[in-house]
Amino acid sequence: MKLILKIWRQKNAATEGKIVEYPIDHIEPDMSFLEMLDILNDELIMKGDEPVAFDHDCREGICGMCSLYINGEAHGPDKGITTCQLHMRMFKDGDTIFIEPFRAKAFPVIKDLVVDRSSFDRIQHAGGFISVNTSGNTIDANTIPINKKDADDAFDAAACIGCGACVASCKNSSAMLFVAAKVSQYALLPQGRIEATDRVLNMVSQMDAEGFGNCTNTGACEVECPKGISLENIARMNREYLSASLKG
Repeated sequence: MKLILKIWRQKNAATEGKIVEYPIDHIEPDMSFLEMLDILNDELIMKGDEPVAFDHDCREGICGMCSLYINGEAHGPDKGITTCQLHMRMFKDGDTIFIEPFRAKAFPVIKDLVVDRSSFDRIQHAGGFISVNTSGNTIDANTIPINKKDADDAFDAAACIGCGACVASCKNSSAMLFVAAKVSQYALLPQGRIEATDRVLNMVSQMDAEGFGNCTNTGACEVECPKGISLENIARMNREYLSASLKG
């Protein structure tokens, strides 16, 4: 395939960026999107030009590092996948593809397509832990009765990889789905109840401090989430937050 790539180039958060056009040829349909970018960068390096900076790690849909905004969609036109799992067969010969970083005040651009998502780390540090002793005195998990639905829901919430697609696809740049998933994976299990009150209050407070917007229930976050995290988690977090606020 022969394609036209229109890629956002930006030196850092303090400088202005712009879309730069790059023609590319000999792209196979079975290549991944990141392999296509690798080929582009090889060509740029051979010409003595600066390669396009983009984030990646596992390339297996696990780490969430590869987050890109492709043709106006977080992770591109396919559903239920991350950018590294997107294949070029989703595009046609002659297509023009716009590639941009995730855009949010709380995700400042580091360079080109790479954004700083350490705000997510700080939210998790604010409450994403349990104080149950796990060193030498562990209790066999099978000895703690847990309703199967709660266990399944907790597992589904824990599938969140923190890629930021929910933020990128939300008109308000809200991180509610991410925070709700992290709250839910603990709130549904007995091990997570010890810090439950402080956890939800601290994580929501940190989310607001990072500059994320408010949730207005448009549902775009759930649609674009590569792991299918449900909006039900936001409702659960709201209940947890209300209960914690009344206790406090």
